[in-house]
Amino acid sequence: MENQAHPFVEEGQKSLTSDPCILVIFGATGDLTARKLFPAIYNLKREGQLPTHFATVGFARREKSHEQFRDEMKEAISNHSRVKPLDEGVWSSFQENIFYHQSSFDEKEGYIALKTFLEQLDTKFGTKGNRVFYLSTQPSYFPKIIEQLHVNDLLYNCHEVKDKWSRVIIEKPFGRDLNSAIELQENLTKNISEEQLYRIDHYLGKETVQNILTFRFANSIFESLWNNRYIDHVQITAAENIGIGTRGKFYEEEGLVRDFIQNHLMQLVSLVAMEPPHSMNASAVRDEKVKVLECIEPFNESTFETNAVRGQYGKGFIGGEEAKGYREEENVDPNSPIETYAALKLYINNWRWDGVPFYVRGAKRLPKRATEIAITFKPPPGKLFSKGGKHSEADVLALRIQPDEGISVKMNCKVPGPSSPIQPVKMDFRYGSFFGLAPPEAYERLICDCMHGDNTLFAREDEVFNSWRILTPLLEYWGSKAPENFPNYEAGSWGPKEADEMIGKDQRKWRLI
Repeated sequence: MENQAHPFVEEGQKSLTSDPCILVIFGATGDLTARKLFPAIYNLKREGQLPTHFATVGFARREKSHEQFRDEMKEAISNHSRVKPLDEGVWSSFQENIFYHQSSFDEKEGYIALKTFLEQLDTKFGTKGNRVFYLSTQPSYFPKIIEQLHVNDLLYNCHEVKDKWSRVIIEKPFGRDLNSAIELQENLTKNISEEQLYRIDHYLGKETVQNILTFRFANSIFESLWNNRYIDHVQITAAENIGIGTRGKFYEEEGLVRDFIQNHLMQLVSLVAMEPPHSMNASAVRDEKVKVLECIEPFNESTFETNAVRGQYGKGFIGGEEAKGYREEENVDPNSPIETYAALKLYINNWRWDGVPFYVRGAKRLPKRATEIAITFKPPPGKLFSKGGKHSEADVLALRIQPDEGISVKMNCKVPGPSSPIQPVKMDFRYGSFFGLAPPEAYERLICDCMHGDNTLFAREDEVFNSWRILTPLLEYWGSKAPENFPNYEAGSWGPKEADEMIGKDQRKWRLI
């Protein structure tokens, strides 16, 4: 059942149908479950993408009844679903398949009772013993939960058991550095096979991210230009206007690189830069992504200062309202050295990308929320359209991940009239306006893919390890050398001046988004 071909559905194809199953969510009283997971499951139900025989069970430590949990999830769906208002007819049917199981994560008796309860639901709903376990908990609980699932026969050996299946979705971060990621993998695979592990990165479920491969490999006009002969540089930006909110304890341990760049943005780098896979099979796609990461040199003494900039936001204004600095946030050290901004310059040492810099930046408390991949092409050769020794503006292809998912092309065009000035113009495609509907939330796609047994959009162990291999030396260097200038950018600004200086030394500048 594992490793099926990825469903890039073409005209005339039918979408896949999921096997009957039960989805068990560990940490079901947490914020992620309310904001993302249950709204996603509800929308899958609303659009007919859940299996006909399906149930979901929340697993958490707090005591509550099935009815209380259902009421809480109804409120969460009403507040956070992408489709409003809540459809009472869909909810009436959906709530009958929602249950709650109370236990601590390391209590053996709780897993014994869970097994009995799931077997009862199998009989009631015809779910045939198939299981998806979603671990929406702190990473420190991952090994404990998977061990208990294993010893209580809730995880099946996928090489021996063929009439039913079990899979585990785990949230990031997967480790804090290379060594801890390897150690975590070793602890998990004592009780579960790699094929059953689905490391979720919600960025890979976003519609524009999924479309990168189709855009590149189904359109020869772009793929033929996708190399160092035509491309000057690539910028990948993930900007958030919010601060860290109530995540102070988490951020003090992780920081922005661990929270955001190691997973989300390194995935985008690999998708933009990968070679064409021999098929859309999950293994083929992920093999090519890994090859990209293997070609990136880890940070070292010669690049710690020249190719990386860190920052931390101070007081400022967002949307005309005063915003406090990071060190004033709840549960944050008033002298914290943790970064909330990072800008990196990466080189991919292969024939396609030799000499093309990839500028990657992510940050909290910037002026707006936006994620974009910008491919900047080289100017045309010669002096035909240059003026005063300067070339016309470079052509740019921008893939907008969020918000307003879409693709735009900026190119040069002659302005009507006898003087013939050249002016940049933009062609813009937006998913919502063209197709007439909002794209599904990332979690909808990824939960559905896991039920299908399709792990194309989930991170494989060697992807995770290679990403940590690149960034761990930088994190260790930053950890050993406290910054002297934090905070070094105001909330509501575009980041520290050092980031502008880093890209400016290459005669380039950050793109305004």
